Amino acid sequence: MHTVELLEQACAIAEQLGYQTRQEWLGGAGGGACEFAGRKWIFIDLALSVFEQLDQVTDALRQDPGIHLVELSPPMRQLLELHRAA
Repeated sequence: MHTVELLEQACAIAEQLGYQTRQEWLGGAGGGACEFAGRKWIFIDLALSVFEQLDQVTDALRQDPGIHLVELSPPMRQLLELHRAA
């Protein structure tokens, strides 16, 4: 699966988990997950490569306890390094 497809899939998963995603030009100096006004956000820095943008989103997903409740494709599960419960 291509990096762009994985990024799109990761953003869709983030939305399932209640995140709003926003793509902004942050000059390579920021981005990632935060919460304000009672909402969860992931800011994706467009100054970064697609791989680095994907890393910003997957870092947020790994930290969210709800990630274990979402159906993930095998490539996404591997990328997030999650293991199915026995």
